Amino acid sequence: MLEFSDVAHIDRKTLFVEVVLPLAISKNYTYRVPFEMNDAVAVGKRVVVQFGKSKLYTAVIIAISQHAPEKYEAKYIIEILDERPVVTTKQLEFWQWLADYYMCNMGDVMNAALPSALKLASETRIVLNKEFEIDKSALNDKEFLIVEALDIQPELTVSDIAKLLGQKTVMPILKLLFEKNVINRSEEVSERYKPRKRTFITLNPVYHDQDNLKELFGILEKRAPKQADAVLAYIKLARHQKAISKNELIEESGAGAASITSLIEKEIFIAEERNISRLYDGEDEINADFTLSEEQQNAISTITLQFQEKDVVLLHGVTSSGKTQVYIRLIEQMINTGKQVLYLLPEIALTTHIIERLRQYFGTSIGIYHSKFNDAERVEVWQKVLNNEYKVILGARSSVFLPFADLGLIVVDEEHEISYKQFDPAPRYNARDAAIFLANMYNGKVLLGSATPSFESYFNARTHKYGFAELTERYGGVQMPTIEVVSIAEETKRKTMQSHFSSVLMADMQTALGNKEQVILFQNRRGYAPVLLCRVCAYTPKCINCDVSLTYHKHSNKLHCHYCGYKEDIPSVCPACGSTHLEYKGFGTEKVEDELTILLPDARIARMDLDTTRSRTSLQTILNNLEEKKIDILVGTQMVAKGLDFADVTVIGIINADSLLKFPDYRANERSYQLLAQVSGRAGRRGKQGKVVIQTYDPNHRVIKQVIENNYHDLYFTEMEERKSFKYPPFYRIINLDIKHKDPEILYNQSTYLANELRKQFGDRVIGPEAPLISRIRNYYIKTIMLKFEKDGVSINKAKATIRDVITQFQTTKLSKGSVVQADVDPY
Repeated sequence: MLEFSDVAHIDRKTLFVEVVLPLAISKNYTYRVPFEMNDAVAVGKRVVVQFGKSKLYTAVIIAISQHAPEKYEAKYIIEILDERPVVTTKQLEFWQWLADYYMCNMGDVMNAALPSALKLASETRIVLNKEFEIDKSALNDKEFLIVEALDIQPELTVSDIAKLLGQKTVMPILKLLFEKNVINRSEEVSERYKPRKRTFITLNPVYHDQDNLKELFGILEKRAPKQADAVLAYIKLARHQKAISKNELIEESGAGAASITSLIEKEIFIAEERNISRLYDGEDEINADFTLSEEQQNAISTITLQFQEKDVVLLHGVTSSGKTQVYIRLIEQMINTGKQVLYLLPEIALTTHIIERLRQYFGTSIGIYHSKFNDAERVEVWQKVLNNEYKVILGARSSVFLPFADLGLIVVDEEHEISYKQFDPAPRYNARDAAIFLANMYNGKVLLGSATPSFESYFNARTHKYGFAELTERYGGVQMPTIEVVSIAEETKRKTMQSHFSSVLMADMQTALGNKEQVILFQNRRGYAPVLLCRVCAYTPKCINCDVSLTYHKHSNKLHCHYCGYKEDIPSVCPACGSTHLEYKGFGTEKVEDELTILLPDARIARMDLDTTRSRTSLQTILNNLEEKKIDILVGTQMVAKGLDFADVTVIGIINADSLLKFPDYRANERSYQLLAQVSGRAGRRGKQGKVVIQTYDPNHRVIKQVIENNYHDLYFTEMEERKSFKYPPFYRIINLDIKHKDPEILYNQSTYLANELRKQFGDRVIGPEAPLISRIRNYYIKTIMLKFEKDGVSINKAKATIRDVITQFQTTKLSKGSVVQADVDPY
């Protein structure tokens, strides 16, 4: 006779779940669900599973069925981590599209999409959150034990914690500790994002009374005249602006920090520390009642009208034309309909002034998402988007992965930027293109904005695939900067060059400094000197891991590799011939900064490149100092072209334009124009016309003339002719396959075999294998096979499926041993 429990057991269904693991495996894995968990499993929930012999991973359920896998016995899932799904079905559909389009695995996409705290593995390292005061009395026994262990040993793996507690899985406990802000992943600690703070001063309301104020002046003028000056300066500033910073007050009064501090201690002034934007946040820019120009109003009408027929509209607006104000009005319209908006930016760290601006209109309904936030903060934003608490999200490329409920509009600002493309690791996606598919899933719209649109987007607008709107004038009637081209060859011949600076640039810098204005200098190479050369035998030190010469960095006094991080000391004699005649060739931002301190000793000079912005606060410190006029001249790489918006920058110097123009790439002219135009656009953005000086050995170069004339159309039509003739985008699609191996001879055989197999399928659409510009990185030699497919008449999905089959077939051969094959669809 059957017991009741036995009957219930028979009636229960045996469920299996298909999950995505955060691993680069080509198929999803199936696990069996314990009977007691049947009611709890759901698509989009996270589960803890064992994969391999002993490793535990957090996986995401993508399907539930009653069918067991045929080829292997399904293991049981160990734990369900969520009460409700943290990944939506639309996200899973988006992940699948990304995996298919960019020829990678869903595990790669999961790794990129989920915040690290949502995908713990057994080898994840855990540390205490040092910035959080832990109330141990609020912890349960197991949580207390973990915290005590981390007090003794600062870093533990998830496996260590499981052994400590004597249980198989500890993921739910760690999840709660993450939510309580008690712990962090160890790699996250150094990356924590902090907002910039500034002290603002207000006058004690007691002195709003005129009699009290007169009495105060009478006392201060006798006993502390400097403090009286400070109060007078405050009253003067308060007539024109609401918020007065401590630095502004010191500068206006000339009283010094000590006087202000004394007034605060006497409670005459009240000091308040506030989080502020890193860039320009003047009242004229963040006034919620800004007035649109007629051209802006026309642009909004055009965009709104075209959204009725088109899903994507391109807004082509010159630098400082007020594109952001247009975006704000369109975002307002969209959230009034109850839908969400995603505002994508290429460099969140450089454009945080937009956060301040948007918060004036959207308050707490706007969220920010980027990699500078720690795990707990990213998970918090994720949950708020999932709960539809945020109506507007401002973020970098990774914010396309957020769990939107009802996405109505995606704004892609500076849509041409290379920063939207992820190069490594997979998925090697372009956030601009992914955003278009994402919006389409929600029946939403996409607005692409740029002063220098990518040729693909402009082509789509001209062929009426996208809608099109234009802003041809700077906001407020500000004139475009004047551009002067200087021939380095001519100046060298006349002996008027001072180091790397022409007489024209030197004179303009001196004039700007005399007028208390600021200068930005652009040199697209970091370090001090790119090459160390022996004058006798021409020996150049090279990286031991990569096929590149080492760059000299003065701050470390070492030679650096910019690809793998290898460093070595500078040789005193040539290792090849023994000569002592070693000299540096070329120059980077470090050398420009160094030589400026000699030529302009009174100028306050700073540098902004990868070397000076590595730490958590260094970038915001540089931008803060530039905004507060503590920097006279800023020297930088491409970073200075992205998002900088300062009132007193009136001179831009491009030290050597040739390094951009002579690059061996079919996009070189397009990118050179974009970069030169964007850098030039930093000058004279607030009333006074700016000046741009371009130094080059080839002043008659076509692209430079097009930049001077602001003639994007001429550039576009000229380049399109060449692109069509040589089968490049936007007329053709490109897929690159990089094959890597540590032995160059084996690599040659592997890449040749793979290329021949592909030619059997695609004929002369296959080019290569060829060694790329840098043919060895991190001890892996590289060969690239390029495939070009015409847009019409070829099914790109079938082509990708065939390429996958050929790669899989290659990987089953003995020849493929030790090789790595990476696909890059639409390489930028």
